[in-house]
Amino acid sequence: MKKGFIPLLSALVLAGCGTGTSYQQTTQKQVNTIIKNAPFQMEVTVPKFPGMVYNVLDYGADPTGAKLSGEGIQHAIDLCSETGGGTVLIPAGVYVTGPIVLKSNVRLYTEPNAFIQFSDDYALYPVIDASFEGLDTKRCQSPISARNAENIAICGGGTFNGKGDSWRPLKKSKVTGAQWKQKIKKGVVDEEKGVWYPDSAAMLATALCEDQNVPVLPAGATQEDWETIRTFLRPVMLNFIGCKNVLLEGVCFENSPAWNLHPFVCENVVLRDLDVRNPWYSQNGDGADVESCKNVLIENCRFDVGDDAICMKSGKNEDGRRRGIPSENIFVKNCVVYHGHGGFVVGSEMSGGIKNINVEDCLFIGTDVGLRFKSTRGRGGVVENIFINRINMSDIVNEALLFDLFYGGKGSGEETEEEIAARMGTSIPEADETTPAFRDITIQNIICKGSKQSIYFNGLPEMKIQNVNLANIKMSGKKGAVFNQTNGLTLKNVEVEAEEGESIMLSKSVDNVSIE
Repeated sequence: MKKGFIPLLSALVLAGCGTGTSYQQTTQKQVNTIIKNAPFQMEVTVPKFPGMVYNVLDYGADPTGAKLSGEGIQHAIDLCSETGGGTVLIPAGVYVTGPIVLKSNVRLYTEPNAFIQFSDDYALYPVIDASFEGLDTKRCQSPISARNAENIAICGGGTFNGKGDSWRPLKKSKVTGAQWKQKIKKGVVDEEKGVWYPDSAAMLATALCEDQNVPVLPAGATQEDWETIRTFLRPVMLNFIGCKNVLLEGVCFENSPAWNLHPFVCENVVLRDLDVRNPWYSQNGDGADVESCKNVLIENCRFDVGDDAICMKSGKNEDGRRRGIPSENIFVKNCVVYHGHGGFVVGSEMSGGIKNINVEDCLFIGTDVGLRFKSTRGRGGVVENIFINRINMSDIVNEALLFDLFYGGKGSGEETEEEIAARMGTSIPEADETTPAFRDITIQNIICKGSKQSIYFNGLPEMKIQNVNLANIKMSGKKGAVFNQTNGLTLKNVEVEAEEGESIMLSKSVDNVSIE
């Protein structure tokens, strides 16, 4: 088909003229109804789209998966945006594609039974400037991305698969013998550590990491140097940067190379009725990481992932403080987390600040931690004005409610007591701009049936956790509630059943306690 040409009949039929076809999405009224009772002022603008529809099949996309469809899908998106906007339709079928870039005023609508699988050909993903784990660095281009776009959406009933198993390192200890035997037929293995990598470049790049998963190349490193470790620079699945009026609804995002959904410095973001999935063992396989965003609704979503599920971030250390953009005005409601390092999480990258967060009516089943607040010295930033209400939890592997201000980069329960003690040290530095602060937090109407420990607070002695109100809490687990380094703690109708030890223990480092 000639580039830029749209058959008139096709456009009319796909637009629903005389067919009854409609492309339903969340309305502004629905969003306003959900957030109207937020304990702080917030507004979320929902994108709207013109009626024109562009079917990717008309631009060369292959619904059989026999050839790459990226060029056809991208052509439809580009043309839709250039001609005023509308809906780009992906009908039912199997589509294999490289990265796609969403543009302003485009709604990407996937029919039920549409399966979009991103190719594992690493060469299709160029190395670009990016932010990952709160630091400015380079990564491969995300399978789905947008930059400085307005009025964008991904809706419908399809599934997006990032083919992340081709990118992610895999620990032998996390799979069965048969699975491991199958995995090592390709790639390389660090026999000493028992870790599989996609190739030797990814394995060697791991040794260059001074800060978790961000490699530090020698001074003067060129773009070509970064290209040599392309397979290590696994991208987040969806990365929207500096965008306004964003809607993700109805679809499934699964098997991401790193984080799954990453809106970054965006405004007016709605995530509704999504399925977000990664294998439980997927390294950095987060669900949704909302970083330095304003006015966000996450509602009626289901998460089953390999790392933190619903996570609030705002940059890391100096990079985050220099950016200075908090995550604020965020409403989370009616979400279920089946697996994850944390159900709802704040941090550890929170150096730009996090404020005005409301989380309610959520269910966490078998997560490593339920409600997880984490940071460490060097971050800076302030976490404040947090409201959490009506959370139900069951079979939590470690802590149901955790404040860890000595976070060391590993999941809860992965460190020995000796490692934790060594990281905490004995000296107490002066508080300064690098000291994180957590304050003014209300958590109420919480039920947890079964955990390793019900509650654990461990603040910094130079900046204690401040003004936390716990009310109507009923928890049971192996261990009870322990509070350290906290100033201003209210316990109202807090019931904790512990199989061993005291049900509630307040250390001498806790000041200004009220128990009712």
